Amino acid sequence: MEKVSVLAITKNGINIGAKIKEIFPSWNVYAPSKFSNDKEINWYFEPTSEKIIELFKNSNALICLFSLGAVIRLIAPHLKDKKNDPAVIVIDDKINFVISVLSGHLGGANELTQTIAEKLNSKAVITTAADVNKTIAVDLVGRDFGWRIEDDSTVTKISAYMVNEEKIGVYQDTGSSEWYKELPKNVKIYGSLNDLKNSNSKGHLIISDRIINDSFFEDSVIYRPPSLVIGIGLHWDTTKQTIKDGVDICLKKYNLSLKSIAKLVSIKKPKDVQGLVDVGKEMGIPVEYLDREDLAEVSAPNPSETVKAFEGTSSVSEAAAIKASGGKLIVEKQKFPPNLTIAMARILD
Repeated sequence: MEKVSVLAITKNGINIGAKIKEIFPSWNVYAPSKFSNDKEINWYFEPTSEKIIELFKNSNALICLFSLGAVIRLIAPHLKDKKNDPAVIVIDDKINFVISVLSGHLGGANELTQTIAEKLNSKAVITTAADVNKTIAVDLVGRDFGWRIEDDSTVTKISAYMVNEEKIGVYQDTGSSEWYKELPKNVKIYGSLNDLKNSNSKGHLIISDRIINDSFFEDSVIYRPPSLVIGIGLHWDTTKQTIKDGVDICLKKYNLSLKSIAKLVSIKKPKDVQGLVDVGKEMGIPVEYLDREDLAEVSAPNPSETVKAFEGTSSVSEAAAIKASGGKLIVEKQKFPPNLTIAMARILD
């Protein structure tokens, strides 16, 4: 985690904080100035009730070395939701227990609790049902691979099905297959969406970059792996809006998800096209540039002598998508006269 804060409010807690600092040097330890000594501690003068809220709002993880009840009372008015709240962990005054209190999954408190407990030779206390029952944590599927959830409104419901060992069906047509080590007995993988639909599963996990319009999937969590590479052929004056509109039209036409775009790729020019730079920033998608020599080596289905005359290679959008993905072209060149072409390829895992 980028920013981990440790808060101690007793002399013994400060000693524990110093020990944690030795193990995790990048973490910051805070304690009241009245206990100030020569330890590597950030001494604060304001009331602890104010300091804990500052740390809560500005840390990725907050580790409190005092009672669980006190921590809950202090942070309760400032809780938002599991997507925004930091990980909160409590360690008792004898280092007997390391307790995951808040944001166990998405915030990483459970994993951090295990790590700290191992280092301190303490007992990790984790109450999240998926961890306790050693089953799939629905909200974490594919997280290590950069997968995004299409709509997290069904996560709680499907998580309940999972921990209650209801029948769960899985369909996957893209992304890494290494997102699980061993499937629980109530989870089964199906080879097609139709098989999944007819499986009588109570809930579903669907891993795809395709848009799926079916009310059946209201009982599904849909994951979007970063599997799509968009190749773009353009002029120096092609605008941001022109590129955005072209990408949107292609995604809708071929029923592909915006959340699965891994990167935008084009030919390297003497100067970057500002419209493409702006699109990448606005959409939060990396932009990659390839040399014309590399593109010229790619066999594209729709080469153009006109493009070759201007760019030194007979294909930009298709060749860029193929080259950068290392995979298969799934959308051949789409033309948006006078200054844009778009093609899409799928990364092979």
